[in-house]
Amino acid sequence: MKLFFKVLGLMSIAVVFGGTLVFLYHKSQKKPVIFKTQAPFVTNIIKKTVATGSIVPRKEIEIKPQISGILEEIFVEPGDKVKKDDLIARIRVIPNMISLNNAEARFSQAQINLEDSKRELDRRHKLYEKRIISASEHQEYEMAYNSAKEELEAAENNLRLIREGVTKNPREETNTLIRSTIAGMILDIPVKEGKSVIETNNFNEGTTIAVIADMNEMIFEGKVDESEVGKIKPGMNLILSVGAIESEKFNATLEYISPKGVEEEGAIQFEIRANIKLKKSHFIRAGYSANADIVLERRNNVLAINESLLQFEEDKVFVEVEIGPQQFQKRSVEVGLSDGINIEIFKGLAKEDKVKIWNKVAKNNRK
Repeated sequence: MKLFFKVLGLMSIAVVFGGTLVFLYHKSQKKPVIFKTQAPFVTNIIKKTVATGSIVPRKEIEIKPQISGILEEIFVEPGDKVKKDDLIARIRVIPNMISLNNAEARFSQAQINLEDSKRELDRRHKLYEKRIISASEHQEYEMAYNSAKEELEAAENNLRLIREGVTKNPREETNTLIRSTIAGMILDIPVKEGKSVIETNNFNEGTTIAVIADMNEMIFEGKVDESEVGKIKPGMNLILSVGAIESEKFNATLEYISPKGVEEEGAIQFEIRANIKLKKSHFIRAGYSANADIVLERRNNVLAINESLLQFEEDKVFVEVEIGPQQFQKRSVEVGLSDGINIEIFKGLAKEDKVKIWNKVAKNNRK
């Protein structure tokens, strides 16, 4: 009985030892490597460069007053649409004391002259009726009276202009009323009621009361690096990506490239402008940031592969094509346009071929 258990124990040890050896042997063997493959596909390849910039109105103007004073009332606010000559604001004139004093003195003098001319005309008229003076002499005094009357009216208008900014003739346009010079949308009102404003003149650009733009005609303004500017020309198509409208792309046409570059952070940048084709479904606000993809070349419905599948050997370009299960053969190919990810295949591959992904492998986990 003891001999039986001894033999059984030795056999168990032998089985465990043998199983361990077999396990270690299989574990030491290298697992086979299985390469993945990828088939060529038909796609559109677009070679493009990117310009960063913003969307602005083509026509944007600043409304400035023609007279200095206090902004008494504003009739519009940002976002309102206005027509040409619509009222925007009213200014209350604060007269210059020296000018006001001179105008008052001129008005008083004109009143005195008119009264004096009136008395003299009445006196001469009586003499004319008695045939003491001639008609020509009477006419001279009549003309002097009319001139004095015109001078009084001019002095009164001058006084009202200095004091109030308006004349007494309601048919004349007053420069205390600020009106829109174009049709468009109010983008900004940078001043508040009660603020002093300065007129625009040869020595001062004046205070901006409102900024108005035509929002139906928008353009993209951006900059292109000097390494790319030689590849573009007016008339090229742009695809705009607007930061505030991620789901939509907008088409634009390049219409201007600056002839002079500007240095920014050590690189020369050239300004470009493009006309945007707006969509009625989206309202584009002035100042939106945008990226423009400028289409340099385009190939539609061409056979292509991922550019990372290409291998290079001296001047030759080739890929490895599967000719049997995990059996690959080198094959030269002729390539065309690349967008940095996919590349056009002119010759050497068919759509049904399977190309080795030479830098990606899948390990076989079989033991």
